[in-house]
Amino acid sequence: MKTRPAGIGNVNADWMASLPSKLSAMPLKHLAVPGSHDSFTFWVDVHAPVGPDQKVYVKYLATMFSVLAKKVMVKWSMTQNLTFREQLDAGIRYFDLRVSSKPGEAGHEIYFIHGLFGHKVRDGLLEISSFLTRHRKEVVFLDFNHYYAMEEEHHGYLINMLQDVFGTKLCNNCAVESVTLDFLWEKKYQVIVFYHHPSGQGIPVMWPGTKIPAPWANTTEPNKLIQFLETTLKARAKQGSFHVTQAILTPTPNTVTKGLLWGLRSYLVERNLPTIMSWVETQKPGVDGVNIITSDFVDLTDFANIVIKLNNLLMTERDRR
Repeated sequence: MKTRPAGIGNVNADWMASLPSKLSAMPLKHLAVPGSHDSFTFWVDVHAPVGPDQKVYVKYLATMFSVLAKKVMVKWSMTQNLTFREQLDAGIRYFDLRVSSKPGEAGHEIYFIHGLFGHKVRDGLLEISSFLTRHRKEVVFLDFNHYYAMEEEHHGYLINMLQDVFGTKLCNNCAVESVTLDFLWEKKYQVIVFYHHPSGQGIPVMWPGTKIPAPWANTTEPNKLIQFLETTLKARAKQGSFHVTQAILTPTPNTVTKGLLWGLRSYLVERNLPTIMSWVETQKPGVDGVNIITSDFVDLTDFANIVIKLNNLLMTERDRR
């Protein structure tokens, strides 16, 4: 029987529903929300061609050394171990999504992608929708921020798919300051979709990417990451947007070469996660504080619990009586 890592299970499946009324009345931009980076990479297809998001030399190596190259790519493409359902049960409410068509494939099917192709996007969306149907007070952020090999008809297909799968669960684009859990519950909204492409303009349920900035440190060093996160938090916009704190390290080609056979998790994430999580534990949500925080391999620590519990800092002693 597979043992779940610490902090993973359905203990946080209804954490939003369980928040005190003071917090459900606060704008969501002031609450701490756990998210996952490259949320869909728990499974990638080693039999499909290398994705169009990869550089030419990577595609060449994958062609020349097909099986071996892809096995190495899996170790560096996967940033999560948990499925969407498992992430939702654990309390993850923000999903970082990158999508692509398969060049040469007939039709307009869209897949998740990070170096290698993942599941069909529709399958992932249906899994998320099924969870939300069972947990009516939980709300998710779906951030579609990278698109590859997609023409206008692909975008139309994806946008229609989102509307078809989620229907009335989709929240209309509106003032960020007005979005509280109480507001969403009253309207029966459970999904906020951010669509970083002009195709989403003019469609009421597609929020622009400008409303969810996610500054990226692009470093392998935890101390530089923390310095970057603190600087960008201080510069966070006062009005008009949510904010994503990407508590992640990014491998360089040199990093991948040195840790080729170990992979992202063993070579970069595990050894540095304690430093990063120590910083996360010292944060506070609210005005000028953290909002959405993302991590790689959210099951390696008690990540979701740690982030969710930061919301207790918004409660005074009187509130707790």
